[in-house]
Amino acid sequence: MTDDELRTELLRRMEVDQDIRRQAAESSSQEFMARWMDIDRDNTTWLWSVVRVRGWPLWSQVGQDGEAAAWLLAQHADAAPDIQREFHSALSAAVDQQEAKRAHLAYLADRVRVNAGRPQLYGTQFVEDGTGFRPHPIEDRDQLDLRRASVGLQPFAEYEFEIRRFQDGNG
Repeated sequence: MTDDELRTELLRRMEVDQDIRRQAAESSSQEFMARWMDIDRDNTTWLWSVVRVRGWPLWSQVGQDGEAAAWLLAQHADAAPDIQREFHSALSAAVDQQEAKRAHLAYLADRVRVNAGRPQLYGTQFVEDGTGFRPHPIEDRDQLDLRRASVGLQPFAEYEFEIRRFQDGNG
């Protein structure tokens, strides 16, 4: 697969990923949820096959939009936590090469930690738990904004405001 073909496929898969999520507000039937899970599972399997052969899709190979698409697919690999951890490792190597966005690594690090039952580091992951919409537990909250700034993320209070506004349908 050429870099251009890989970029095209990453962008196509990202569009499918986002389309099913946009539809979620309209349907929560078992059939719909099964389709959503099938899409995530297929994307995870496909991205894993790419990463095993080529490594993480780098900016110099697939552009910033292609790398962002790969990151999004990795974020949604929750049903395969072992593979998601491998994605994190591959993305970390790409960040070290300055070939991927440091903020993407922060989001994926939080996702991996939350899926492992550990507190997140950057405060990127929220949950509706029946008692309200809140961030998953955050490690060393006093240092949160320093960690966020170190990876190019806005202060947590601004991010939380935006997330809550979006969750309330005002975003």
